[in-house]
Amino acid sequence: MHESTLQDAVDSLYQLVVVEGKKTSTKRLSILAELCIDELAKRGLKGAEAEVTIPGGGRPKDWDVAWKWAGKYRLVISLKSILKNLAGTVPNRIDDAMGETTSIQLYSPEVVTGYLMLIDGQGDTYSQKHNTTWVELLRSRLANLSDRRAPYWSPGTFEGFAVVEVNFSESPKILSGEDTVAQMFDTLVAETLVRNPGIHEA
Repeated sequence: MHESTLQDAVDSLYQLVVVEGKKTSTKRLSILAELCIDELAKRGLKGAEAEVTIPGGGRPKDWDVAWKWAGKYRLVISLKSILKNLAGTVPNRIDDAMGETTSIQLYSPEVVTGYLMLIDGQGDTYSQKHNTTWVELLRSRLANLSDRRAPYWSPGTFEGFAVVEVNFSESPKILSGEDTVAQMFDTLVAETLVRNPGIHEA
């Protein structure tokens, strides 16, 4: 059985969005979700699900990947793609991440949360206001919001993230961030095991 790779996910996104023009397809990140499920299983968290609706403090939200143990979701991952209008979309994605995590944490404070984003670097520009590019701004802001650890479980922050920069100008190429994906999964699984010690005994 073929296991999904990050390149598979990038190829699938390119095929749907660029080649077929299906920019709003709900399946554009389905291969990336499969990758997440595979990577969690490799690290001992088997049975993760894709597209799961989970209650929140504000309202229920569909999370792209979620892992349940003892009847409750203990780990969630949100998948995003930013392929155009980086100046307008990057700030919105940062706000979305803070809002989504705050909502689920109000319902389940101990839940482990991760963000995996694919961003097309061909549309990257320098922001005079922020004194950096939009891709690097996204990475730095998410880094500031990550590393959520007990006992400082600040709402709106999360445990791990990865930003993968791609270039879709001619073909689906991964430019940077591939190494951070494995690190993100390592962190998310480690934190899930720390907060749910009974998993070791199951």
